[in-house]
Amino acid sequence: MKKFNIKKGLNIPPLVFFVLAILLILKFAPHESEFNYSFVENKPWRYGLLQATFDFPISKSDDQIKKERDSVTAAFQPYYQYNQSIAPASIKHFQEDAHTHEIPDEYVNYVVKKLKEIYKTGIISIEEYDRITDTNGQKHFKLRDENENIAKVQSLTDIYTSKQAYQKILKDMPAVMNPFELRSLDFNNYLSGNIIYDAEMSQKVMEDALQQISLVQGMVQSGQKIIDRGEIVDSRTYSILKSLEKASGERSLSESSQLWLTIGQVIMVSIFMFSFMLYLYFFRPREYANKKNLIFMLLTITTFCVLTGIAADYKSVSVYVIPFAIPTILIRTFIDSRTAMMSHIVTILICSLMVDFPVEFILLQFPIGFICIFGLKDLSERSQLIRCSFLILLGYIIVYVGFVLWQDRDIQVLLKNGKMFIYFGINFIFVMFSYLLVYMCEKVFGFISGVSMVELSNINKPLLLKLSETAPGTFQHSMQVANLAAAAAVKIGANASLARTGALYHDVGKMKNPEYFTENQSPGQSPHKNLSYLESARIIIGHVEEGEKIAKSYNLPQQIIDFILTHHGKGKARFFYNSYKNEHPDEEIDESAFTYPGPNPFSKETAILMMADTVEAASRSLPEYSEESISSLVNKLIDFQLQEGLLKNTPLTFKDIEKIKGVFIEKLITIYHTRISYPELNK
Repeated sequence: MKKFNIKKGLNIPPLVFFVLAILLILKFAPHESEFNYSFVENKPWRYGLLQATFDFPISKSDDQIKKERDSVTAAFQPYYQYNQSIAPASIKHFQEDAHTHEIPDEYVNYVVKKLKEIYKTGIISIEEYDRITDTNGQKHFKLRDENENIAKVQSLTDIYTSKQAYQKILKDMPAVMNPFELRSLDFNNYLSGNIIYDAEMSQKVMEDALQQISLVQGMVQSGQKIIDRGEIVDSRTYSILKSLEKASGERSLSESSQLWLTIGQVIMVSIFMFSFMLYLYFFRPREYANKKNLIFMLLTITTFCVLTGIAADYKSVSVYVIPFAIPTILIRTFIDSRTAMMSHIVTILICSLMVDFPVEFILLQFPIGFICIFGLKDLSERSQLIRCSFLILLGYIIVYVGFVLWQDRDIQVLLKNGKMFIYFGINFIFVMFSYLLVYMCEKVFGFISGVSMVELSNINKPLLLKLSETAPGTFQHSMQVANLAAAAAVKIGANASLARTGALYHDVGKMKNPEYFTENQSPGQSPHKNLSYLESARIIIGHVEEGEKIAKSYNLPQQIIDFILTHHGKGKARFFYNSYKNEHPDEEIDESAFTYPGPNPFSKETAILMMADTVEAASRSLPEYSEESISSLVNKLIDFQLQEGLLKNTPLTFKDIEKIKGVFIEKLITIYHTRISYPELNK
């Protein structure tokens, strides 16, 4: 697999990468409050847990509203009022006609009296009578009294129709009167309806009554559970879902709301991403400046934000199946714990803006970051990832159970939401494959994990086996240097595994000409006797370049090759340089011929190796091994490296260097301790 490579000449500011990451996240973030569900009443809900993300009213169905309107209309009592001019006009007309036809006064007076009584009670026309009975079927209406400006409920049985009024006059006729004579008066012509329909008032009151009908039947609060997978969509839930669909549509149709939504997303995502950028800038400047590491971290964060945005759009996929532990595992493995935790926090905060239940999401995901950090303190075995996966699954379950019991106070809620545990199981399976991602990232980005370093430090690896056979002295030297470097790295908090692994391979270049190096020579047999100092220096210095070639041919990671290149830095092949200079005191020397190509060490681990390599090799030449001689040697060699500026590019402090010296002295004293002589057995 080809490694990811950033050209040295590429000079893109880190800010550009953060802006690109923000734009990519915003591209896949949900931009509309769309309702992407399909559902049928009395059928199971096919999606995951649905919670309200905003307050909305529960709208009544069209049928419900129609029934209520029909009910109001059926119960409505129309408004009527007296026409005060009809009674006087009708009575006057009757009197005039009676006078013309010379009708006896007793008949006229009787009819006038009855007309006044009947009109006072009220007469309604047949048409209005039918209107009232057709409206409510109860034969009631509202009768307004203009003088009192009030309306009273009136029954049709308490007033007259024209026919009833006519019959009333005939029925109440005195016995002395002739009914035929009375009928001949045609007084029915003077019985007109004086209770008339008040259309304006009736219309106004009807409209007011219809407007009083509520179009909603309750409210759903933000965060409230609506339905969960497998539950039946009953009539009540159906109304809520239809209301949510309507409310979501209204929210998305507003151009201004879309604008403000986009602005809000830009602000929030930028805040979180720039917070991560500032963290790197102030607390991890090397990672901030390292384009490869920066792109790797931004890719992990962006990828999982994009996956969350897609899952939020396609509601059939739960965000809880997304393994948010993986970015933390990867960054913890290749960068460091604090950066991994910071990236985890930024990722879940951005993703919480996309989900329907942000509080629950954050509470469930936040502890997972700590589990990853503590569970992978030193990743050196594959089994650690398996164990961490189980811890993550257990963490999800415990936090979810605690959250539900706290919120709902009912164990039955857990039983009803059993599919959440299925989501956690799927998440667990994905996390189990994180080792494969670790391997892929190593190959693509050129990283090296603790597992890989453990594998590389196995002395049965082909290259180390070849080194032990071709240059056994160099192999033993490398083993000693590895022990010194690992102990020093532990003391100052550096990466001991990396220091040990780098030390094992730092001198593989000596396999090209092993006999030219002291540790591989038999006493008194040095091939340098037949060479000039310049030729010898070229061979000795050449083991760095040869080591790089061999390492690349065996596909060693760049981090290990760095140890090969830097273990002498830009120092000199001091033995041959000093010897040449002593023999040619007046000659101008080309120092580059005696100088290693470098570069100088640039990390704690490579610096430790340089010091350990020099100290271990020089310690073999001591005439005697005492605490004083070893201490003097260690201090002298390391102080000289400091004076030469070979350690100036490393992040080591003077305190670190003093600790390293102490470790070297202690270890060398242990290695070269004086043994007692065993007495011979007397014969």
